[in-house]
Amino acid sequence: MPFRIAVIPGDGIGPEVIAQGMRVLNAVTADSGSALEFVNYDLGAERYLRTGEILPDAVFSELRASDAIYLGAVGDPRVDNPQYAAGLLLRLRFELDLWVNLRPSRLLAPGLTPLRDAESIDLIVVRENTEGAYVGIGGQFKRGTADEIAIQEDINTRKGVERIQRYAFELAGQRHKAGHRGRLTMVDKSNALYHAHDLWQRVFVSERERFPEIEAEHLFVDAAAMQLVKDPGRFDVVVTTNMFGDILSDLASELVGGLGQAPSANINPQTRRGLFEPVHGSAPKHAGKGIANPVGAILAGAMMLRYLGDAVGADQIEAAVMASARERRTTRDLGGSLTTTAAADAILNALAMREFKSSSAS
Repeated sequence: MPFRIAVIPGDGIGPEVIAQGMRVLNAVTADSGSALEFVNYDLGAERYLRTGEILPDAVFSELRASDAIYLGAVGDPRVDNPQYAAGLLLRLRFELDLWVNLRPSRLLAPGLTPLRDAESIDLIVVRENTEGAYVGIGGQFKRGTADEIAIQEDINTRKGVERIQRYAFELAGQRHKAGHRGRLTMVDKSNALYHAHDLWQRVFVSERERFPEIEAEHLFVDAAAMQLVKDPGRFDVVVTTNMFGDILSDLASELVGGLGQAPSANINPQTRRGLFEPVHGSAPKHAGKGIANPVGAILAGAMMLRYLGDAVGADQIEAAVMASARERRTTRDLGGSLTTTAAADAILNALAMREFKSSSAS
C-alpha cells in the first residue's frame, strides 16, 4: 500500500516550494519503488480568513492517521491573531507529540558559507520540540500600562529531557558508524538557568554513562554559538532545548548558505508519526514572484522518504541537490539565477543522470 502523505502547502511561498518538492518526490519514487499518495489539505491563512477555522478537529484526526505530513509554511501578515500559528503548527507538534526536531546543516557546495576557511560543514541539531518556553504557559498583568508584567514559563520534564538526550546519543552512534565523527555536544545555560538546566546537566551525566563509546561534551549556549562560527567542523550532533535549538539551528543554516536550503523533521520515534517542512518560513514578501528557493522543501521531502524507509530515494535527492548547488543551478540566494521552478528542474535533470542512481544504491 502507498504511504499516505498529508500535504499542507500553507502560506506565502509555502505552496510554491511544496509543489516543487512533490515533483521531485514523484520523480524519485517512480524509480526507487516507494509509493506515495498525496492528500492536499486546505489549511492556512486563506482558510482562516475565509472561515475563521485554524485546524478543525475532524481534519486533525485525518492528519493524525496519515503516514507523514508535508508542510510548506505558516504565517501571513493579514492574520493578526497571535494564536493562528500556534493553533496550526504548534498544535501538530504538541498534540502529535513530535518531540524530536531534526535540523541538519550540510554545506552543499564550496563558497556558499560566509566563513573564510570552512571547507566542510555537516552537523545536525537535535532540538527538544514539545517543552521549554514554547508551551505557552504564562500570562500578562496590567497589560499596556507602565506597571505591566509578562511571564513566560520554561517547562522541562525529566521524561522530556531524558528522551531527547537519549535519542541524540543514539543518533551520534549511528552517524559514527556511517563515517561521521559521532561527537555529541549538549548545549544549555545551566550557569544562569540553574533550576531548569540543572536537570539537563544531571541527565547528561547519566546518559553519557549509558553511552561510554560516544565522544560527548557540554557547552553553554553562548559558547556554542561562538564555536559554531569559529570552528563548525568540531560539531556533529548538537542536542539542546526548544528555544536554543531554534536559534542555533538557524545560525547553522546560515553558515551553510542560508535558510532557503534548510530542511527539518518533527518526529516521534515511538509512534512513527512525522511532520516534514523547510525551515525558512512563509516569507510573504517573496510569495508569487517565482524566486523562492525550493531546496529546503525538497530536502525536507528527502528526510521524509528516509524516515519512511526509502534511503535510496533520499540519497538520490540529496546527491542531485548537491550537484545542482556545485554548478550554481540554483535560485539567487545560493549564487544562481534560476526561478523556483527552474531550480527544481535542474534537480530533476540531475536525478535523471544514471551516476546518481547507481552511486546512491551501491
